[in-house]
Amino acid sequence: MIIIPAIDLKDGRCVRLRQGDMAAETVYSSDVAEVARKWQQSGASLIHVVDLNGAVDGEPKNLRQIQSIMKSVTALVQVGGGIRTLETVRQYLHAGVSRVVLGTAAFTNRMLLDQACREFPQRIVLGLDARDGRVAVKGWTAVSDIKAIDLLKELSGCPIASVIYTDIARDGMLNGPNLSALSEIVEFSSFPVIASGGITSLEDLRAIQSIGPKIEGAIVGKALYDGKLDLETTVAALRKE
Repeated sequence: MIIIPAIDLKDGRCVRLRQGDMAAETVYSSDVAEVARKWQQSGASLIHVVDLNGAVDGEPKNLRQIQSIMKSVTALVQVGGGIRTLETVRQYLHAGVSRVVLGTAAFTNRMLLDQACREFPQRIVLGLDARDGRVAVKGWTAVSDIKAIDLLKELSGCPIASVIYTDIARDGMLNGPNLSALSEIVEFSSFPVIASGGITSLEDLRAIQSIGPKIEGAIVGKALYDGKLDLETTVAALRKE
């Protein structure tokens, strides 16, 4: 299981939100490239970048900052937030992004998901964000009536690289992951699963890893930025196990 540091971009800066609330932000840095270099130096092989403005507005809004991240590291970078057209998918992947994350578009525009997966097999990641088990969209500003596990069943035949499951109620709260919900997602997923939301400690990561081999990784954000987890130490500890 790999540890994937998150870089959330809002208005060109690295921030963290509380439960996805755009008004409840903590700014950590205005130099996003330096943040990316720090995580790479600490052992990250994959960095998760989210364009928060893009997620709400439906189009890329922090492209310049994402490009600076790409130039500053050799680690793989996956990008999500505001990717609603095939042209945007192509733009990111042709620019050197390893994988793109489709969230809202995977739910509202199945044709786009199908086209993207056909053109870029195993380079599309499903961003499955949920509150109380139901899919959230548009930068978490709306919750649908569709259950996350039902969406996974519908998509079982797509050549998706992996699924990022985020429990919104846990995100940015530092109160631990929702292990029961994550276990359910793993049970119904045909794809590798990346856990996200609420991860605070090495014990949380061990608990996630114990769910089974289908767990590909865990995205960690606030715990790293607040110093509750040290990336280098954590990567080394999990590598030994």
